[in-house]
Amino acid sequence: MLFAKPRSYLVWALMAWAMAASAQPSINGRDFIVAVVDSVPITNHDVRLRAPQLRDQLKQQGRPIPEGEALLKAALERLIVEKSLLQHAKETGVAIDDDAVAQAEQRFAAQSQISVDALHQKVKSEGSSVERLRQNLREQLTLQRLTERNVPGRIKMSDTEVDQAVRDRQNASIDANPDIELGHILVAVPEKATDAEIATLQAKAQTALARLKRGDDLGRVAKELSDGVERDKGGLMGLRAASRYPTLFVDATKNLTVDDVTLVRSGAGFHVLKLVTKRASGVVTITQTHPRHILLRPGGQLSQTTARAQLAEYKRQIEAGKADFAKLAREHSQDASASEGGDLGWISPGMFVPEFEEVMNTLQPGQIADPAISRFGVHLIQVLERREAPISERELREIARNSLREKKFDETYQLWTQEVRGRTYVEYRDAPQ
Repeated sequence: MLFAKPRSYLVWALMAWAMAASAQPSINGRDFIVAVVDSVPITNHDVRLRAPQLRDQLKQQGRPIPEGEALLKAALERLIVEKSLLQHAKETGVAIDDDAVAQAEQRFAAQSQISVDALHQKVKSEGSSVERLRQNLREQLTLQRLTERNVPGRIKMSDTEVDQAVRDRQNASIDANPDIELGHILVAVPEKATDAEIATLQAKAQTALARLKRGDDLGRVAKELSDGVERDKGGLMGLRAASRYPTLFVDATKNLTVDDVTLVRSGAGFHVLKLVTKRASGVVTITQTHPRHILLRPGGQLSQTTARAQLAEYKRQIEAGKADFAKLAREHSQDASASEGGDLGWISPGMFVPEFEEVMNTLQPGQIADPAISRFGVHLIQVLERREAPISERELREIARNSLREKKFDETYQLWTQEVRGRTYVEYRDAPQ
């Protein structure tokens, strides 16, 4: 499938770092070497350049942010690990060719909504150089490829862990859409009831509530006091998914434990509700999306900038009612879905590449996004509808396995990087007096 996602995809998270690292703010005072990793020096300038980037990264992650010298020390350690990994990449033959760097540069410029030439001018205006930008991109692509080669294979998952992850997802459904059965006693209130009549009926409902609280039989109380259709069914409404109950009833009972009772008012009257049963539905659902898109692939005479402008014009025409999305897709989209008017059918999370899904997931049904860049080209994406769909036991297990793998990724990555760093010669140097 065109949008099938590889096991790991890190470039997009690294682009922002590469741009920030291409800038070279002035540092007061002369520069000096603070550490040597194998034969590669790290300067005071490098550390002070990395420190604000590290602060921003930790802030985005919601993690504690060290201050002053502690931040500089943390930035130095990050640089040491990075240089260790780059040296390891060199030793193990990981190399990035010029075409890959050029493609990354183009994607980066497109994400910034500027041309490559404009990106170069921006870098130069900030006191850096195109060569430095490309070197930073090359290093980050190298780290990405090195990580992809070494980390996934080190992640270990036992069948017991996967089984528990499956159970956790099944148990989570009890909060999302459990199967419940409610006991119901309705004390109906006529449309034109007087205040005195309403007070009398409310007192009747309070009596029913009090009897259930003291343990009276639901069926008997319903038979004697209820005006609802459940009075001849023991007061029971039937076991079914919470989504098939009235929202008022679900909201009123969602925080109750089994056998608890409550009283709510609606336009029909007073409702005495008892939570008789609550359990996981046994059916786990996922949110599926039904999108369509128009894909333009830059190349030859078509640049990314031109493709974005062309799709932006299509969007304007569609939203103005002057063009039809499906017709434009059939005529212009460079994807196999063109014959279907760009329709991609129902898709589950993880089926498409992250940069496509991230945009798609921000859209409401009927909404069209601004042109978006992926590794395949430039997309005009529209979400048609969404739904909750049950998944099979096999699909649930695969989702649980992937989720568990993601949770273990960071831990495995940290252990691996520290292992590489531990094999690397590092010499710290004091500041000159």
